[in-house]
Amino acid sequence: MSGTTGGPTGSTGTVEAAPTDATAGYIDGLAYDAWGPASGIPVVQLHGLTSSRARDVVLHLDLTAGQDDLRVLRYDARGHGHSLGARIPALYHWTSLARDLGRMVHFFDETEDGATVTPPVAAVGQSMGAATILTAAASDPATARERFSCLVLGIPPTAWELRGNRAGIYEANAHFVEEHGLAAFAETTRAEPVPPTRGADVPFTWPDIDQSLLPSVYRGAAGNDLPPREKIAELGKTGIPVFILGWVEDKGHPLEVLHELAELLPTAQTTIAHTPEDVAAWPDRIGEFIRTHV
Repeated sequence: MSGTTGGPTGSTGTVEAAPTDATAGYIDGLAYDAWGPASGIPVVQLHGLTSSRARDVVLHLDLTAGQDDLRVLRYDARGHGHSLGARIPALYHWTSLARDLGRMVHFFDETEDGATVTPPVAAVGQSMGAATILTAAASDPATARERFSCLVLGIPPTAWELRGNRAGIYEANAHFVEEHGLAAFAETTRAEPVPPTRGADVPFTWPDIDQSLLPSVYRGAAGNDLPPREKIAELGKTGIPVFILGWVEDKGHPLEVLHELAELLPTAQTTIAHTPEDVAAWPDRIGEFIRTHV
């Protein structure tokens, strides 16, 4: 098992006259927790590269925090947090993570007339999580609306020609961890610039990935890219509700990608954060978006 954090650490709360059913466990080796009323809108939430459910809470990126009427399934991506992983870079390609997402949504399976049915779920993710969701939805645009009630894409990562030397950076990170260890690598990131949307109260954190897996995770990430623009445009023609959230001054999550996605997904709503207060408002805005479109 990888990681040293994780577990049920998000804001959950209760809904008056509706029981809150909290549970946690593993599905196919992926650690999860689920919160909210059993009758709530089904939502699956994904985190970013090298993060986890627990680390996202520390980073103030629990994007459904306080949305007590939703039934939220959060899980640690393969090899992250408390989820199991292996030293196989292909496991950490966005296409592989999208297949994991397809398995995780069966948590919400229902029985109707003796048959098992998976209802459409609202998918919420940031960075790698957003890329995973978009990869899953665009893999088969014709069925996307049957699988997802809406998509919430937080701080989309670099893509296409805007990917730049991301592969080289990740390969260099993998070599550094192998040669010097996780602690030394984490220290090299301490002085990295952060966007102005990062609050002063957000502490410095290490990657929430076991040292033995981190090089493979980075090498898997090096091979990633979003689906071709044509596939995303095909998804856009379905009219699936999409909410894209970005923030300023972050080379790893450039606003150029947000703007391109908004053109390819013409019904998408967008918002851009400039301050920590803007980011703090995201969970409420996301909750409102989900309730409006489901």
